[in-house]
Amino acid sequence: MYLLTQRENVVRIPPEMLGEDLDSIVHQLARESYEGRIEGDSLTVMVQNIVPVGPGRIVHGDGAVYQTVRFEALVFRPQNQEVIEGEVVEVIKFGAFVRFGPLDGLLHISQVMDDRIDIDDAGQRLIGKDTKRDIKLKDKVRSRIVSISLNERNPRESKIGLTMRQSGLG
Repeated sequence: MYLLTQRENVVRIPPEMLGEDLDSIVHQLARESYEGRIEGDSLTVMVQNIVPVGPGRIVHGDGAVYQTVRFEALVFRPQNQEVIEGEVVEVIKFGAFVRFGPLDGLLHISQVMDDRIDIDDAGQRLIGKDTKRDIKLKDKVRSRIVSISLNERNPRESKIGLTMRQSGLG
């Protein structure tokens, strides 16, 4: 799930910030540019130990300095078939959203249990008709990731499908 990786990338230093302390500017811009972004199959949670590498480049007609930086990135990488533990943050008519790490996954009503399910909108619960087991807000649950579709442009629109229908989950 969480990995600490080494990365090297470029930050754009606008002309109005030139003249300030280079280390503090690069640190601020690197955090703004990379934290909370999805690249490929992982979400960058935090960047640290940011170091400028070599001289920056000025692009003709832009006036900004493009500075290469090296940093450590703490990334969250959900993997298919991984078992996760999370908290139910929302119950809706077609299932429940479970928060694990910085992302939410959908636990569809068909993947909650091997029982028919009633929905209690007022109590924010999903209740098994025969077993009377229920899932409600703030419950801690264990589930398995069955599908992943990360959206690089808008991380909050990423879709992660979960199931609890296997033994040992729930």
